[in-house]
Amino acid sequence: MRKKVFISGPILGMEKKQDYRSTITEICQRAGFDVINPWLREKRLYKGNKKCWWNETSASEFIKRDLNDAKRCDIMVVFMPILSAGACMELFFAKNNGKKIIIFSNIKRLSPWIIYHSDAIVRNKKELENKLIEII
Repeated sequence: MRKKVFISGPILGMEKKQDYRSTITEICQRAGFDVINPWLREKRLYKGNKKCWWNETSASEFIKRDLNDAKRCDIMVVFMPILSAGACMELFFAKNNGKKIIIFSNIKRLSPWIIYHSDAIVRNKKELENKLIEII
């Protein structure tokens, strides 16, 4: 059975900049992983003119879906071009459930909390692919 990678990353404020998920998916698949991408399920919530869609959906159900995805993965790749509350919560949860965490970020001074809860920090696509191949 192939291992699974959960792609975590910022959505709020980057709703129209989710192309990184396709790039990370391709890298993960080349390295031999199946991919869990919650954006494929959740992107419908970010359509339209509503500014606060989360007021019209169950926060509990929304979070439970993401946490269930995190439980099903072996590795979480956290794309972090900016700090994201959701991505930080997902990585904390996944790490505390025994998952490997790879941070993909160019942020020069990551929080000690993020560093502590990561197994690897990569700065570019090639480093990500090499780390995934090393893990598998």
